[in-house]
Amino acid sequence: MSGWQLILSKREIEVLSWIKEGKTSWEIARILLISERTVNFHVRNVIKKLDAKNRTHALAIAVAERLIDI
Repeated sequence: MSGWQLILSKREIEVLSWIKEGKTSWEIARILLISERTVNFHVRNVIKKLDAKNRTHALAIAVAERLIDI
């Protein structure tokens, strides 16, 4: 288990996985049965935790660190 996995919650990894699939925050909210605001909260946390510039950069880091599969 990499150090990043200790930092990211299961839900944050789940949100990243849906971002990888090209889903918008609204679509992810519908899939996970949570609000779009909650999805955006998770996205902001991931960006901060991975020290990324934006959600695309966070996704690139997550793939490089093997937090999610391509």
